[in-house]
Amino acid sequence: MPGYGQPGYGGVPAGYGQPGYGAPAGYGQPGQGGPPAGYGQPGAPPQGLEMGHGPYPSIGSGGGVNPQVQQWFRAVDKDQSGFITAAELKAALVNAQGQTFSETACNLMLGMFDKDRTGHINVEEFEKLYTYINQWLAVFKTYDTDQSGNIEEKELTNALAQMGFRFTPDFISFLVKRSDPKEGKVSVDSFIVLCVQIQRFTEAFRARDTQQNGTVTIGFEDFLNVALSCSI
Repeated sequence: MPGYGQPGYGGVPAGYGQPGYGAPAGYGQPGQGGPPAGYGQPGAPPQGLEMGHGPYPSIGSGGGVNPQVQQWFRAVDKDQSGFITAAELKAALVNAQGQTFSETACNLMLGMFDKDRTGHINVEEFEKLYTYINQWLAVFKTYDTDQSGNIEEKELTNALAQMGFRFTPDFISFLVKRSDPKEGKVSVDSFIVLCVQIQRFTEAFRARDTQQNGTVTIGFEDFLNVALSCSI
């Protein structure tokens, strides 16, 4: 049906799923306070923590890493190596159901900010990731209208519509079941993965939709390239 999910009809707003960019105006204030309670909140930093010691950059009066972010970094960096791996990130992030974030979500988010491709992130990269996660948590809570800690089909339809996508009910149902085949609900970590993946495919589609009419002709190898490059 014309208009369903076509990039020419809006697409993901600028900043959705892009590292280093903020969520739309009004979606929380990243960097002020920790993640919302119950939504991916790492454990509290150890008591008696002293700032500016160990392998981490010290916080000077002239700027640098936010002191609160540095505390979170130390709490997550269990081996005190000065770096955070996907496994450490997974152990620290918990969704509203008390389950740790999926390995897929943690690898995806860490990979976005691991600019030197070392397999881990330092405190400066973590600060960007911290902001990114807070922005997505705020977006998720906006569309989780019943505050259940999950997004269901109707809520996902509204969320994607606000992002400019007009998908059919059947496709929305497919997305939800793909995220959670058993209960048909989308947790916050699955929501992040889903939105980032849709954005990646949208960008690939838009690059090939030269007429901006919502249709493309694509060769088999190019199709495989898109599928393998955009899949998570």
